[in-house]
Amino acid sequence: MTPIVECVPNFSEGRRKEVIDAVLAEIASVPHVTLLDHHADADHNRLVVTFVGEPEPVERAAFASIKKAAQLIDMDQHRGAHPRLGATDVVPFVPVAGVTMDDCVAMAKRLGARVARELGIPIYLYEAAAARPDRVNLENIRRGQYEGLKTEIGINPDRKPDYGPARLGKAGATVVGARPFLIAFNVYLNTADVEIAKAIARAVRHSSGGLRFVKAMGVLVEGKAQVSMNLTDFNQTPLARVVELVRREAARHGASTTHSELVGLTPQAALADAAQWYLQLDDLKPDQILENRLAAGHSEPRSGDESLSREAQTLRREVVPDDSLTAFLDATAAGTPAPGGGSVSALAGALAAALTAMVARLTVGKPKYGDVEGKMHDVIALAGPLRAELTALVEKDGAAYDAVVAAGKLPKGTDDEKAARQTAIQAATLHAAQVPLETARLSLQALELALAVAQAGNVNSMSDAAVAGLMARAAVEGAGLNVRVNVASLADSAQACVLLDELATLRSRAAPLADQVMAFAEQRGRLS
Repeated sequence: MTPIVECVPNFSEGRRKEVIDAVLAEIASVPHVTLLDHHADADHNRLVVTFVGEPEPVERAAFASIKKAAQLIDMDQHRGAHPRLGATDVVPFVPVAGVTMDDCVAMAKRLGARVARELGIPIYLYEAAAARPDRVNLENIRRGQYEGLKTEIGINPDRKPDYGPARLGKAGATVVGARPFLIAFNVYLNTADVEIAKAIARAVRHSSGGLRFVKAMGVLVEGKAQVSMNLTDFNQTPLARVVELVRREAARHGASTTHSELVGLTPQAALADAAQWYLQLDDLKPDQILENRLAAGHSEPRSGDESLSREAQTLRREVVPDDSLTAFLDATAAGTPAPGGGSVSALAGALAAALTAMVARLTVGKPKYGDVEGKMHDVIALAGPLRAELTALVEKDGAAYDAVVAAGKLPKGTDDEKAARQTAIQAATLHAAQVPLETARLSLQALELALAVAQAGNVNSMSDAAVAGLMARAAVEGAGLNVRVNVASLADSAQACVLLDELATLRSRAAPLADQVMAFAEQRGRLS
């Protein structure tokens, strides 16, 4: 079963199209991530994005979007109706198929640690990932919003972030977590009196005595009062029940509802529940819905859980095409310069990281290896992001080559054009050397992880540990060849020497590591 995770990041920008497009482009550029939906609201000044994929690329896309938002959004200038703490306000991971809530919690913690480490943004964990009971609820963390947190974060121990510095830059802070499906749902009233919307929100939300699994606030949007809600468990508090309570409360204040809107996506089951309630279809079964029956391939009726499983299978086919590996192999064999040896080296490194994770997972939970379980969990935590970064380098290497070719095609009719062309060629060539050097760096890390599982992993998987070592060593050497061929075209000899010196160090470290992996694997796995 291919694992699928949904990510629904909220960004503090709903007005500037160029910023919205830039954030969306970062997400869409990550291979094997499918951008499903985005909703931008100018009054809230907020962008809600929904994308899905396997855990590693989803985690990578989340980081890329946070980084881009931090570059483009200044929280000192931000104003909007929706509560917020940062340029990227909140990033929840949601298990869809083949993934547990614990897996999503691990993703949240890895992402939070990386964002804090590399971008210097304070991170708070919430919902299932919360490190403290008072941070389970998002509204507790958001108390005082960006402005309030800015004054308290460095002096109030209760506001100390889970990761990162106890100070705010212009990107503010980000809340990262894991949660079940959430429905963001707004109801508009036929009045501009926002106090009525606020009164309805108080009556509806659980925190002030309303419906369980409902969060609500009243805001003014486009001159109309709006009850803005999050439904955190539509199975236990159905959508129809929430809408009816909003209507009744509005009537108490002499108002009425005009229309509703979904922010982002909603499970089909939530709409089916609403239709069942309003139409009084008490005996409605999931297989009576045409789309469910078609998705099931005209099979016999199934339970609701099985129906959702079938939908998840359809989603998996869309997000992770079965022929993606074949497409890459065909492209490599096509007789074109790219993808070439650099991309293949990056893929070899990614495969090495994947194999080490596999051996570690086959070790965890076995009583025989209880004393090394912590070490194996560390390997798993490191191997996932490493595999993702190496996978990204598969395409980056080809793109770097294309940039060199493009620079060579620049006009050269005048002296200025010749100079500009040469500058562009040198810059592209330097980048084309730096990309495989990064592949070599990361592949060496994969080799170190291969040694860890060869030394302590499940003895029944020693051949896999050995293959991981061989692939990682090949990735270092293959990437190194691509560094050397590009460095040969650099005019700056000092810069060339820096790159070659680092490569020599990486290769000198890789050789004995690979030998150790093989020695441990052969000894422990009795490979003779």
